[in-house]
Amino acid sequence: MMTNDLQQTFGNIDIYLFDQLLKGRYDNCQKVLDVGCGGGRNLIWFLQNNYEVHGIDPNPEAIENVKQLSAHLAPLNSLQNFEVGVAENLPFADGSFDLLICSAVLHFASNHEHFDNMLRSMWRVLKHGGYLFVRLASNTGIENLVQHTGGGRYLLPDGSERYLVDEERLLNYTTELGAYLHEPIKTTNVQNLRCMTTWCLQKL
Repeated sequence: MMTNDLQQTFGNIDIYLFDQLLKGRYDNCQKVLDVGCGGGRNLIWFLQNNYEVHGIDPNPEAIENVKQLSAHLAPLNSLQNFEVGVAENLPFADGSFDLLICSAVLHFASNHEHFDNMLRSMWRVLKHGGYLFVRLASNTGIENLVQHTGGGRYLLPDGSERYLVDEERLLNYTTELGAYLHEPIKTTNVQNLRCMTTWCLQKL
């Protein structure tokens, strides 16, 4: 019964995003954007707790799915809040959101410029005082097991090819953006097959 209650409340949420919710980090946020929202797996709790929820994804089918989820869980949340689009060209005014979620998106960057464009586009639409939650692939802990293919992309031991960052790159961006690292950078090593890093920023 407990498992079912948790699933209904949080869905298949990113465990590190769940950690931020447990800490109350986003309690004072009102307007949320999930960049690369997919079917909305990270939005269930927000939809059920009176946030103004937005999502953007390049896949039209995913947007239709998240619209159905929103209509079911939060009928007052406008379906116009969900649209087809890409991270590097977000169709929102500067400083529009209190919280941006970007889980498993940035490691699909095609090169350094693409990564930079996506990150700066998200930073632009974030309010001062707002939060950016990012989960992305990195080479932290598997530096000698990945093969660089050019432009910041690497072949991983699990057979995939991803754009990878390291801690130094994330810290340099934190400084360059004038951001506050409100949570230490954390990396999960999945049996030396791949590594996923959590990067939590606040816009000062």
